Amino acid sequence: MSSVSTTIEVSGMTCGHCVSSVSEELEALAGVESVDVDLNAGGVSTVTITSEKALSPAEIGEAVAEAGYLVVANEA
Repeated sequence: MSSVSTTIEVSGMTCGHCVSSVSEELEALAGVESVDVDLNAGGVSTVTITSEKALSPAEIGEAVAEAGYLVVANEA
């Protein structure tokens, strides 16, 4: 079974705690295997989500919003 990789851009993350908060919320989504964050403090950070199946932009957006941040771009 192949994994699906989804890359999103998240604004507002500035430190390791931000990365931890976003990763924790995304990892709680069903089927998520891993979350990799390329932090750009004070700018737009790139987050790559590896999952068993495609995730909807809505559920990704809600998870990131739950952590207190905003998805500014989402591409499969």
